[in-house]
Amino acid sequence: MNTRTRWGLGVAAIVLLGLLFYGLRSEKSRPASVPAPQAGSATPVPSQQASRTTPAQPGSSGDLSPKAATQAPSVPNFVDLVQAVKPAVVSIRVKADVTPQVTSGDGGVNPFEGTPFERFFRQFGAPGQEQGAQTHRYAQGQGSGFFISADGYVVTNNHVVAQAVKLEVVMDDGRVLDAKVVGTDPKTDLALVKVEGTGFPFVTLSEDTPKIGEWVIAMGNPFGLGGTVTAGIVSAQGRDIGSGPYSDFLQIDAAVNRGNSGGPTFNMAGKVIGVNTAIYSPSGGSIGIAFDIPASAVKPVITQLKERGYVERGWIGVQVQPVTKEIADSLGMKDAEGALVSGADSNSPAARAGLKAGDVITSINGVKIKDARELARRIGGFAPKTAVTLEYLRDGKVQSASMSLGQMKEQTARRPQNPAMPGGEGQATGLGIAVAPASRVMGIGEQGLAVLRVDPNGKAAEVGLTPGDVILQVGSKEMSNPQDLVAALNDARAQKKDHVLALVRRNERDMYIALPVTQRG
Repeated sequence: MNTRTRWGLGVAAIVLLGLLFYGLRSEKSRPASVPAPQAGSATPVPSQQASRTTPAQPGSSGDLSPKAATQAPSVPNFVDLVQAVKPAVVSIRVKADVTPQVTSGDGGVNPFEGTPFERFFRQFGAPGQEQGAQTHRYAQGQGSGFFISADGYVVTNNHVVAQAVKLEVVMDDGRVLDAKVVGTDPKTDLALVKVEGTGFPFVTLSEDTPKIGEWVIAMGNPFGLGGTVTAGIVSAQGRDIGSGPYSDFLQIDAAVNRGNSGGPTFNMAGKVIGVNTAIYSPSGGSIGIAFDIPASAVKPVITQLKERGYVERGWIGVQVQPVTKEIADSLGMKDAEGALVSGADSNSPAARAGLKAGDVITSINGVKIKDARELARRIGGFAPKTAVTLEYLRDGKVQSASMSLGQMKEQTARRPQNPAMPGGEGQATGLGIAVAPASRVMGIGEQGLAVLRVDPNGKAAEVGLTPGDVILQVGSKEMSNPQDLVAALNDARAQKKDHVLALVRRNERDMYIALPVTQRG
């Protein structure tokens, strides 16, 4: 073998050794393969990297996207869950009496006598009149519900069964069963109905608070189509949709439409986390914003409906309102939290315990109160005669009061007549209102200053004062003439306050309004 041949073989050997070395290095640097998720699995098999990553904690700093990416789940398979719970979900058919209710309110006297509407009142008839007896009108409606026990109890919405004269429950297997209303609670929009029989499939209410972002499925009877399933996530908690203080709604983005009312929303464990109740929709159809009564609110209501057919709620007898930033400033509070007492009913538990207007309730039995809605919800969650201890702020000092709760009764508000406008009005400088002593204004009362006019572009209009309001007190000064109001504003101005608290009576209800104080240059 000559020299040229040996040299060629040497070069070839070096090239082969280089390729082999490069291949080994590439194999070591390649990441381990991730096992593919099993078919039908509700949760993906995590990679080694994901298992070592801890969830992002509140207050985390830096770029959170890489952490989130390692924990992003795949879409779960809902088939097994749906098949397990679907038999417990029902459709509800309702025949409701929608006859217009017309009453005179004064013993049968026609309130429209001498007007073009007199003949319509005669047609419908006054109480006790035989003439013009009404013909009842009925309408068909549909909703949803779900069994919560094997002996036939079904949860639904109050507005589904309101005015019902006949109810039918349609089961998932097609059976149609007659049902009766056991009890309703309009304040939470919940109702309990029952069908005769035993051995019904049922589901249970979740004991856990759902987390924002977790998967859920909503089931019901949209548009009368029958059992329908939609999926989504929990979008938010504690939503206030203006339906009263007794429910902090869950918001979900699963499609919910008309007819879904009363149907359940399930978590991935097959537990009911909420009852479908309302949607936000400019068009009437689903746009991905639906609201559920949370299971934590459903359970105690349904228990009482089953026991007695109605709900008893605790009552302390105070009128309360939120503590706004402006009110907190006027009271010298650091945080705008708690429930401001604007009045206490005479001989109520709160009045007997010493609470009065101007107190700010901050806790119940040691549990902090965030706002007026939470106070009403927590007090309403106790049974009458329950002993509670309230903490409150008065003149900047923390005080406490113990009391035994009374029972809440239904109340109706009565609006006073619009006041006559007398002469001799006083102008409250800087607020944009005209006031006069209440004693000189017909139908207002003897105390305070009657608000006669409000400049729609003035500061008083911005904070909500309206004609017909009566200003009873500003700061610590009681109001009897316009000069009292001017003096109270001047005092607050001298103390460098931005707002001063005013006690205002509106429609026989007392409330606080933080009046802005205009600083003079």
